[in-house]
Amino acid sequence: MTTTPSGFELTDMTGGERRFPTGRPSLICFLKEDCHTCDLVGPVLETFHRAWGDRADIWVLGQSGSGNAVMRDRHGLTLPLLDETACKTSFAWDFEIVPAVFWTDAEGALKSGLEGFVREEWETLARDIATDLDAPAAPVDWDSLPTWRPGCGSKHLDPEINDRLRAEADNSPIRARRIEIASADDIAEFMFDQGFSDGLPLVPPTPERVLRMLAGTERGTQDVVAVAPPNMAPVTIEKIAINAVMAGCRPEYLPVVIAALEAVCTDEFNMHGVTATTMGASPVLVVNGPIRARIGMNMKLAALGAGNRANATIGRALRLIIRNVGGARPGGVDRSTLSTPMKFTMCFPEWEEGSPWEPLHVERGFKREDSVVTAFGMTSGPVQIVDQESRGPDQIAGSLGLGLEGVFLSKMRRMHTDVLLVVCPEHVRTLTSQGDYSKARLRDRIQAVTTRPLRDMVANEISGAGITLEAAARLTEAQLATPVSKFAGHDNIHIVVAGSEAGKFSAAFHGWVTGAMGSLPVSRKIEC
Repeated sequence: MTTTPSGFELTDMTGGERRFPTGRPSLICFLKEDCHTCDLVGPVLETFHRAWGDRADIWVLGQSGSGNAVMRDRHGLTLPLLDETACKTSFAWDFEIVPAVFWTDAEGALKSGLEGFVREEWETLARDIATDLDAPAAPVDWDSLPTWRPGCGSKHLDPEINDRLRAEADNSPIRARRIEIASADDIAEFMFDQGFSDGLPLVPPTPERVLRMLAGTERGTQDVVAVAPPNMAPVTIEKIAINAVMAGCRPEYLPVVIAALEAVCTDEFNMHGVTATTMGASPVLVVNGPIRARIGMNMKLAALGAGNRANATIGRALRLIIRNVGGARPGGVDRSTLSTPMKFTMCFPEWEEGSPWEPLHVERGFKREDSVVTAFGMTSGPVQIVDQESRGPDQIAGSLGLGLEGVFLSKMRRMHTDVLLVVCPEHVRTLTSQGDYSKARLRDRIQAVTTRPLRDMVANEISGAGITLEAAARLTEAQLATPVSKFAGHDNIHIVVAGSEAGKFSAAFHGWVTGAMGSLPVSRKIEC
């Protein structure tokens, strides 16, 4: 506590206003009615008031609201009892235990203070007060009191109350504009009406909740993490925390959300294009490293679906930031023809422990012990690839390839698009049943089984997509027989492992345009 306690203005039980400093020496004591030690010192303070009340102000600041009347009636108190239910003065005076008693001079400077009850310390305080006031000792029967009693934790340290007080304090890290809502308004409906929601209910981002969320990172609340398209709006840690609260995140998820935002707000990822394309693209987040287990992410049964808070809310928080800060709303810059459920959320971890291969983040240049999030711009998925019959490694790899042939349209070849293949554990076991089956071999197999002659890309009576008949007429038979792979290169095929140990169902996310005209996968290390 500082040597000059902060001033305050509180109401006593008669409705009168009491201001500190008072212009006289003052003994200020913080009590709460349900504390036995506070109950013990109540009569002592009343004795002080009767002995010295004509020379000093002796006040009780009660933290229990209606408990002031209980204490008054229990002990026949005549000293002023002030309503400290809000605990703002307790927070400002910065103590831990009640009873807490402070002796100050006429200007409010602290002379001495005590917390809890040690009889010898209270006797010393009483002698010091009598000396300062040049008054007789107060007639307290000290021998009838115990030598020591523990105090109770001050009410202002209760987590919910403390978070509120921190948020309301002058030095609060929260700087965002606060919106006042009428007491009769429904907060959930208000947030819908204001357009903050993705269509699902939101958690109200109260100052207390935002402060708790900010505890998830060591970064400064006003640090600018990224500039979010399409409005090119600066996004601070505080704004990320607000949207993370609305999404339902826990504080320990916040570093993942921060790293994901850093990833998608790069030129390489091209979040503006991902948002604006009529194809309906959206970020898909893959998390790697130790943080997966630390925050309880689901990488096994139902990893790509509902049921896990971390998976669901991390992806949703990113989408809300892009919506509420970046301004990417349907009907505005977001012009998706059909859109995709991935615009609600899509985030999952790789099951590295169930994979025979290097995890995604190691492939992308990070250390295995790093925690990393990788963002992919995807237009659809997860699309299931079903094969419950194949028993040979090349057979299952062939099925995975055939499952990818439908990306965009089977007639489309040499595609400059990324695909994210999620291989389930049972398919992994089949792939490795005869020994090592590398990712490179799997990519080779995918390209091989999806290679078709160029003539298959020519428009025909079945589909007008592909090479026009006029263009095809200028090609030779040898050219039309040229084999063409599905994907432009192996680098377009990204492979991770996830899912239940039972069930021969892998899945794929189909990408958008890759390269300078589209979106590239971007990885960012997750830092606290």
